[in-house]
Amino acid sequence: MEISELLAQAANLMLTGMIGVFLFLSILIFAVKALSKLAATEQESQQPATKKSSKPVSTGVPAAHVAAISAAVSQFRQKN
Repeated sequence: MEISELLAQAANLMLTGMIGVFLFLSILIFAVKALSKLAATEQESQQPATKKSSKPVSTGVPAAHVAAISAAVSQFRQKN
C-alpha cells in the first residue's frame, strides 16, 4: 500500500468516527432534554400546594456573623 492510500483510509476512518460521536452526542442531548421536560411536568403535578408562612425567610448574613467578622478585622488592623 502506498502512503496516499493509507492517508485516505485514515481520513475515512477519522471522519466515520467523528460522525459517529457527533450523532451519539446529539441523540444524548435530545434524550436528556426530553427527560428533563418529562420530569418537570411530573414534578409539577406531584407537588402539593405550598402553605405560605407568615414569617419571611431571611437569606442575609446573621448579625452575629457580621459582628464576629468586624471584630476579627479590627483586631487584625490593630496588629499591623
